[in-house]
Order: sequence, then C-alpha cells, then structure tokens
Amino acid sequence: MAKPAAPRRRAMTLAEVRAFIDALAAANPDPRSDLQYRDPFTLLVAVVLSAQATDASVNKATPGLFAAAPTPAAMAALGAAGIGPHIRTIGLWQGKARNLAELARLLVERHGGEVPADRAALEALPGVGRKTANVVMNVAFGAATMAVDTHVFRVANRTGLAPGATPRAVEDALVARLPPERLRLAHHWLILHGRYCCKARLPECWRCVGAPWCRYPDKTPQPA
Repeated sequence: MAKPAAPRRRAMTLAEVRAFIDALAAANPDPRSDLQYRDPFTLLVAVVLSAQATDASVNKATPGLFAAAPTPAAMAALGAAGIGPHIRTIGLWQGKARNLAELARLLVERHGGEVPADRAALEALPGVGRKTANVVMNVAFGAATMAVDTHVFRVANRTGLAPGATPRAVEDALVARLPPERLRLAHHWLILHGRYCCKARLPECWRCVGAPWCRYPDKTPQPA
C-alpha cells in the first residue's frame, strides 16, 4: 500500500482496546465480508480482483466469471483472454486476468485444484500478497489473521487502536493488542467500521460505538 503514513495517535491502553473492539462486536455480532463468494477458490479470486477496486465493482463482475469458470481447472482453461471480458469493468483488469489464469493453473498443478491454507503457498500465487493471503486464511479457513487494507490502516491509526507507520506494523500491533478471542472476527469489524463509519474524508463520529475510547481529537459532530 504505497500511501503516506497516517498521523500517529497516542495508543489506547489495552483496556481501551478491549472496550473498543467489544463495542464493535456488540453492534455487529456476525460480521461478513462484502465480497460475494461460495468457496475458498471464488473467495481467493474475488479478493485478488478487489485490489485497487471496490467490493461492489467486483461483485458485479464475478457472477458471470464464476458461471464460466467455477473451478481452478475451468479458469485455467478459460485463460487470460477468456477471463478478461468478464472483468473489464474492474480496475487493472488486464493484469488481473493474466494473474488469475496463472493462479488457476498453479492451483491445479501444485495443489490438486484446491486452495492451500498455508501462507507461503498462497503468497507464491500470482496476484496474492500478504493482505490477500490473510483474508483467505481468515475467511476460508478460520485462521486468526489480520488483513490490513486502507480501512484497517486508517482506523488503527486514527483511533489509537494500534498506531503504526506501515501496514505490517499495524498488523503486528493489532495481533499483539487485540484480545485473542476477538482476533479472527476483528478483521471484519475494522474493515466494515472504516468503510461505513470511520470514513476517510469525514468520519461519522457522532454514531460511532467506539467513540468513548477513540483518541481522534477532531471528532465530527452530528449534522444539524
């Protein structure tokens, strides 16, 4: 994520971290990804496509793609030329089509057509970095991983939940500071909170359930 580091806040205490994440959990006890998928393979494809694109744009494109290529073998057979027309509405679609074709081929060749639950094996696939691997391991396989996208990075720094200058620093801080029993679902709580409440341009602090513990000094009041 090639963006300037967000301003660092004084970190919450561990008691405040627990209170903040408990408040998010109480407000959304069963958080789910906004991406539409039906198995580990379609999740992996959707997450790869979501890089520098909105989940909404991905969800518009994937039904046709998954109908044409529901398995790694079918997607490998489709190839980049066949994948491309299904994802033209998504940013960087040419490169993503090539990555998906090669990713599918390698899943068949190296993993018998199954998505591996191993980080190193996932990151060896084209178009799959640490964030994507964390999402797949968390959502598909129930691992207590923390994927740091722009939303999580912003929320962690703005609130003081886990300040850090890089996505990896924020990831490590969140893993260390969040209550272990909350870690697996915290990925969803923080992404959704950043997307719909703690927004980039104007956070909606007046309706934030975590506001009592947030270190952000310029909380926005409720509009008149």
